[in-house]
Amino acid sequence: MLKFGLIVFGDELLSGKRQDAHAPKLIELLAARGLELDWARYVRDDPAQQAAALRAAFASGDAVICCGGIGATPDDHSRQAAARALGVPLQAHAEAQALIRQRAAEMAAERGQALEPDEHPDMQRRLQMGVLPQGATLIPNPYNRIPGFSLGRLHFLPGFPVMAHPMMAWVLDTLYAAHVQPVGVRERSCVVQGAYEAQLTPLMERIEAEHAPVKVFSLPSVDHPQWGRCIELGVKALPDPDLARAYTALREGLIQFGASICTELVR
Repeated sequence: MLKFGLIVFGDELLSGKRQDAHAPKLIELLAARGLELDWARYVRDDPAQQAAALRAAFASGDAVICCGGIGATPDDHSRQAAARALGVPLQAHAEAQALIRQRAAEMAAERGQALEPDEHPDMQRRLQMGVLPQGATLIPNPYNRIPGFSLGRLHFLPGFPVMAHPMMAWVLDTLYAAHVQPVGVRERSCVVQGAYEAQLTPLMERIEAEHAPVKVFSLPSVDHPQWGRCIELGVKALPDPDLARAYTALREGLIQFGASICTELVR
């Protein structure tokens, strides 16, 4: 199974000035296609750290959405870091720069002004967003035309959610349509009282061993608003005929242990 990852660049996330909106949206988009987010990472606006993170992501072979830092301000380093990570040069991308000029022309027309020539400093700064790592292919931006880009399985999007989120959907539907899974019951669980995780670990290990590739998950709580100290214990898998059998075995094991099942959940 292909794994999916997320890298979000930006000091503002690590300082708390902004809250990440990309991980929840990517989880939602993947789930609608029968897929899951396998990992996520936040990286500050540091070229060396970004290059190291991208080098590791590229080596993983995972499909990775990378959000933020593809602009042309001094704190935008993603394009440069991607080139450094993959060992390729930056170069003007003719199609990307044509889209940038088209957007600039639209904005000038809205203001009743003439389009600035390429030599103008403002246009030069805009065109820098179309200087991409060699081999990059474009990701369309339906919001303002300024494209993102892909390098293999690394996909670079703007930091703005209004732009990035439809571009995420495009990447999944266009580049990974073959990996979409049927969407069905993926989790069955129950809320349990009267037992600790350590006591239930042998049961969890047995269920995983007997019902692979089904996975067991455990989410303990000490102050649940309804159940107080409890554990949500369940099984999860891509739509799998053994999911129901695995859950039945888990439930029977809990009853044999003497745990109290408060409620049951299906997702």
